[in-house]
Amino acid sequence: MKKEYKFKKDFFWGSAISALQTEGAHLEMGKGKTTWDIWMEKDPDRFFGGEGNAVAVDFINFYKDDIKMMKEIGHNSFRFSIAWTRLIPNPLTGEINDVAVKFYNDLIDELLANKIEPFVCLFHFDMPSAMQDLGGWESKEVLKYFNIYAKKCFELFGDKVKYWFTHNEPIVPIEGCYLYNFHYPFINDFKRGVQAAYNTILSNAIVIRTFKEMKAEGTLKNDREIGIILSLTPSYPRDLNNPEDLKASKICHDFFVRSFLDPCVLGEFNKDLNKLLKDHNLMPEYKEEELLIIKENTVDFLGINYYFPRRVKAKEIKDEKVTGPHSFYDDYEMPGRKFNQDRGWEIFEKGVYDILIDIKNNYGNIKSYISENGMGRHGGDERDTDENGSINDDARIEFVKDHLIMINNAIEEGSNCVGYHMWSLMDNWSMSNAFKNRYGFLFVDRENGLKRKIKKSGYWMAEVAKNNKIVEVE
Repeated sequence: MKKEYKFKKDFFWGSAISALQTEGAHLEMGKGKTTWDIWMEKDPDRFFGGEGNAVAVDFINFYKDDIKMMKEIGHNSFRFSIAWTRLIPNPLTGEINDVAVKFYNDLIDELLANKIEPFVCLFHFDMPSAMQDLGGWESKEVLKYFNIYAKKCFELFGDKVKYWFTHNEPIVPIEGCYLYNFHYPFINDFKRGVQAAYNTILSNAIVIRTFKEMKAEGTLKNDREIGIILSLTPSYPRDLNNPEDLKASKICHDFFVRSFLDPCVLGEFNKDLNKLLKDHNLMPEYKEEELLIIKENTVDFLGINYYFPRRVKAKEIKDEKVTGPHSFYDDYEMPGRKFNQDRGWEIFEKGVYDILIDIKNNYGNIKSYISENGMGRHGGDERDTDENGSINDDARIEFVKDHLIMINNAIEEGSNCVGYHMWSLMDNWSMSNAFKNRYGFLFVDRENGLKRKIKKSGYWMAEVAKNNKIVEVE
C-alpha cells in the first residue's frame, strides 16, 4: 500500500552551507582574519586532525560546478552566508573588498540563472578578530559595526536577494564561548554569556530596523524579507508525571528555545526566564530604548534548525553555584532511543513536528522553513560505496524522509512551513571536527582534487523536489 505526502507547488527545496566551512581561500583574496584563524594559529591541536579551514571545500572556486549539481538534485533554493571579513576585511576602517563583491555577485547571478533562489545569512559564527578584540557580542560597539556591514550587504546585493537572515543559530556562540568551552576565546562566564546573548538579540533588531528603513526609502524593494535562523531543540522530560522533571524540562526549553525565539518573533523576553535570571543575579545590562527597538523590529519569517531532541530530568545533585543552564537540570538518555551511532545524536523526527506546531500555536504561525536538518556520518561514505563507486547513503535518505513526513503532517495541521534545506549541500569542514562527519548530498573527494559526486540521497531528493511529494510504501 502506498501513501503520498504532498507539498505545495512553491515549496522551497534545497540545502545550506556557511562561508566559514566551505569557501576556502580563507586568508586570500584580501580576506581579513576571524576568531577561527586566531584559534588555529594558537592551538591547532583543538581541531580534529589539526586541520583548519584554509581550503575547506574551495567553494569559492567550485561554485559554478556546485550550482550545476544543485540543479541536478532538484534545488530551487539555496542558503549560504557572506563572510563579514571577506567583504570588509577590517570592519574598523570599513573599506570594501571589491574582489569579494564580485565573487558574491557572481555567485548570486549564477544561482538566479539556474532558477535557484538565494537565501543569504549575514553571520554564521565567523566573528572578525578585530571585532572580538572589542569584546565580540558582549560589546555594543560591535553592534554598530555589524549594522554597517549588514547595510552594505543590502546595498550591494539587495536588488537580487529577496530572503535575508541576520544570524544563524546565535545561541551556539553563546554555548561555545561562554558555557561549554568549544568556541574560541573560551570565556566560560555565564553572566557574560547572558549579556552577549542579549546584545546579539539587539543586533538582530537593529539590523531589521535598518532593513525596514531601506525599504521605506526605496533602497530595497518592498517584497524583501528578513529573518533569523534559530536552533530550536525541544526539551522532553524523563517522566511526564514527575513535577520536578517537568520543571527541569521547562527551564531547559526556556533557555535553549524561548530565549531567542520570544524576543525575535514576539518582541518580548520570556517572563519565566527573566525571573530565573533575576533571581540568580544574571540579568544583562540594558536600556529601555533598546527594549523598544527589539519590540518594534521582529522578524518577517523564521529559519528553524533541528537535528535532535533534548531529554532532561531533575538535578540529582544541586550545583553550589549557577554556572550555566545545566545547573537547573541533568541530561537524560532515553532507553531504547533511535540514534545515529556515528554522531551520537538521538534521531527523533517527531521533534520537528512539535516545533512547527509550537510555532503555529504560540508564535502567530509566523512563516517558517526548516533551514537545517541532516545526518552526519563518520566514514559512512566509505561504508556505503558499492563496487560501481555509487554512494548508497540509505540511512540519510531514511532520516530526511522521516523528517519530511513529520513536516508534512504539521503543514496539514496548519503550520506555515514553506520549505526544507538540508545541511549540507556537500561534505564540508566542521569547526572542531574538520571532515570527520560527512553531511552532504555531494561527496567531496579530498584525495582527488576535491571533486564532487552526487550521493544516492541527492538523486532521491531530486525526485522528491520534482514531484513535490514523498511516496511511502506501507
